[in-house]
Amino acid sequence: MNRIYIKAATQISMQQPLSEEWMTAPLEPAEPYLRSVDPNFREWLNPLESRRMGKIMKRALVTALKVMRDTAITQPDAIITGTGLGCIENTELFLDQLCREGEEMLKPTYFMQSTHNTISSLIAIQTGCHGYNTTYSHKSVSFDSALFDAFTQLRLGDIQTALVTGNDEMTPSYFRILQRTGYIGQPGQVTASEASVAMMLTTDPTDALCEVEQMSMSFGTPAVPPTDTDLLVVGTNGSEANDAPYRQVISQYPGIQTFDYKQLFGESYTASGLGIYATAHLLHQGKASRALFVNHSDGQNHSYVVLKKL
Repeated sequence: MNRIYIKAATQISMQQPLSEEWMTAPLEPAEPYLRSVDPNFREWLNPLESRRMGKIMKRALVTALKVMRDTAITQPDAIITGTGLGCIENTELFLDQLCREGEEMLKPTYFMQSTHNTISSLIAIQTGCHGYNTTYSHKSVSFDSALFDAFTQLRLGDIQTALVTGNDEMTPSYFRILQRTGYIGQPGQVTASEASVAMMLTTDPTDALCEVEQMSMSFGTPAVPPTDTDLLVVGTNGSEANDAPYRQVISQYPGIQTFDYKQLFGESYTASGLGIYATAHLLHQGKASRALFVNHSDGQNHSYVVLKKL
């Protein structure tokens, strides 16, 4: 079985984009809802092409291009994306126009860019990649599912490199819907935000950020893998339903340092991607030697990732 490494990882979120400034000078917003801080897209994208892309498409493409440039891997064997909501802003624009103007004068761009798998397809088209390309949409374990797919194929030797991305946006209207359900936006909860994260996984340890030592996913009863760890990475957000499974895991590792990544990056369906990204950089900076990353969706779908410092 091959050993697997995160070669590079980057993000666009409510922290400074395409940067690890959050490690030394984190932004600490107190708002219940905040959109991502976008980079200067003109530095990465052709203006004529990018004007036809929604924000989530631009973010996904820029983060992918960044890790490709950082690793000099321009043709990964696989492009795998996790997204909970897909291109929801374009979906809303398409449906809004449909309601206002009927079916005869609809703009095709909104429809073409409204599906979940548009993101992975765009990256492949823009970079000329013709390999394995797929998208997972499983709420809060969407990114985890994409990562697990890459982990499995790399471990078996079916591929040698994989670009794994996670992308979600949070429109004002969708935030209001989720706020009314109590999922986000309640007093004491972390900021609801957006996420675009990309990382390159390889079987080559040269200049890698860290090793992905183990990964597992389970449904129903949590099955925490036994491991020696000095960092426990959890996604508590201030909601009792969300935080209870994390407290149960924390109780199994008394005295272990805990990192709550959603306090820095906010809550979104792709927040787990930012958690893995942050853990990889913390290990690379020597903040820990082995980390156990824990995530769940609705207390039913559970994922566990063990990452190790090189």
